[in-house]
Amino acid sequence: MKPIIYQLFPRTFTNYNETRKPNGTKEENGCGKFADITPKALKAIQDLGATHIWYTGVVRHATAEYNTPAITKGKAGSPYAITDYYDVDPDLAVDVNKRMAEFEALIRRTHKQGLKVIIDFVPNHVAREYKSLCKPEGFKDLGEDDHPEWAFSPLNNFYYLPGEKFQPSFDIGDYNEFPAKVTGNDCFTAHPSQNDWYETVKLNYGVFYQGGGEKQFNPIPSTWDRMIYILSYWARKGVDAFRVDMAEMVPIEFWRWVIPQIHTFFPDVEFIGEVYNPRLYREFINAGFDYLYDKVGMYDYLRGVTSKSWAAEGITHHWQAVDDIRDKMLYFLENHDEQRIASGFFCGSGHCAAPAMTVAALLGRNPVMVYAGQELGEKGMDAEGFSGMDGRSTIFDYWGIKSLQAWANHGKFDGKNLSDEQRSLRQFYQKLLCLARDNKAVTDGLMYDLEYAQNEGFDKHEQFAFLRKADEELLLVVVNFDDKQRDICVTIPEDAFHYLNQPQLEKAVATDLLTDTVLTNVSFTADKPLAVTLPAWTGAVYRIVDATKKKKE
Repeated sequence: MKPIIYQLFPRTFTNYNETRKPNGTKEENGCGKFADITPKALKAIQDLGATHIWYTGVVRHATAEYNTPAITKGKAGSPYAITDYYDVDPDLAVDVNKRMAEFEALIRRTHKQGLKVIIDFVPNHVAREYKSLCKPEGFKDLGEDDHPEWAFSPLNNFYYLPGEKFQPSFDIGDYNEFPAKVTGNDCFTAHPSQNDWYETVKLNYGVFYQGGGEKQFNPIPSTWDRMIYILSYWARKGVDAFRVDMAEMVPIEFWRWVIPQIHTFFPDVEFIGEVYNPRLYREFINAGFDYLYDKVGMYDYLRGVTSKSWAAEGITHHWQAVDDIRDKMLYFLENHDEQRIASGFFCGSGHCAAPAMTVAALLGRNPVMVYAGQELGEKGMDAEGFSGMDGRSTIFDYWGIKSLQAWANHGKFDGKNLSDEQRSLRQFYQKLLCLARDNKAVTDGLMYDLEYAQNEGFDKHEQFAFLRKADEELLLVVVNFDDKQRDICVTIPEDAFHYLNQPQLEKAVATDLLTDTVLTNVSFTADKPLAVTLPAWTGAVYRIVDATKKKKE
């Protein structure tokens, strides 16, 4: 089965409070809870096509309520400034004292619905005020045995700046850190700026950055042992996969060591790496990662095509660049870091990404991800507080997201309050994602890129086409990135028939699985282009069948 990942942020996903006061408190603006992600919500997500849910922001992180506000981003805090690897966010619990039990119940509900659970693993940095109160008995805390007078030692969990006080370029009130720890984005100064990850500190995996990057991995650094305990802790609770934050900022040697050990006891646990350097992709796959972000390749290019910056034919180059590991690349058009498709910074309408999403979902056997609200055309154009109006849905503030609230309808998850446009877009995503999840030509089949063979009647700047085939299931995918309806002639070369072991069909029926439009008596041969008409910003997925066989049936 092709993995279809649905990313949701529990803090906002089931927050039905409509106050939306900028910089508002939890009491003013509300906060979603684990308990509100009910079986009804999970079924609606599965019905959309999902196989996995990435619960973002679960592990306990710094918030203004529990930590120093001056070094916390927003009142709700960054989910990537972890304060306790062995705890969950109290904000997400109905009963704070039973917060872990509530999350464990969510894991069980998710599994009962037939969905897998993904959570974040943040290995590179923690919050400046990290302190685990929930670590298992007998376990050492991060930094507990450190020697702060040493700038570096593989025995330390943090990097220090001896003799220097933490004094960033902005006011931090009475917060005191001496000696200063190195900031999470490899900022080796006691004076980080507001553009740095000032709320976090870098973890030490045995790389002596101040000493030219020397690697001291023998004996095993202290941090390595701490991290394997943390991964095992969550795997024992039933977590199926870890989305690894900024994986490339941690030495590859650690991943080669830890992933096989985790698989010894939890063989089915998967690792999804946030890696942005294509030159490192194969190293991380060889180290044991199951999937990697395809951000600087396919995401960036599909965004560029959708934004009219680049030609559709360039999509070919971007899948070919990673062809040997393409099944390992995670495609997406939205996540919490990227701007919303429907924002004024991207498309202005969720419908405009339909061709790009069709390519992302169907081009390969690799996983595809959607971010909660994407299927509703969420604009992300609120000025929530710390986040500001940036085309993203905030991860730093307490907030209610209008499109998700309209869909959830106070826990009914019936979409009753959606607009016609939102309802239409969600129906498109549901058909597309279910097709990607369930159709054998997509999950197991071969792909043949048709772009190179196109001639007159096909605009390579605005259109893209490919075939998918498994057994008798044959799909022709054609997308139109143009902002107007186009008549398109798709040429199928002789080589495609040989590669797919597909006979040419003088008479065929082509049924668009996204709209149920049927084209009868079409020719699926190498000597006659197949003519289709596509409206602006749409795609079609034609199931091609032999008309003579269909007639006999």
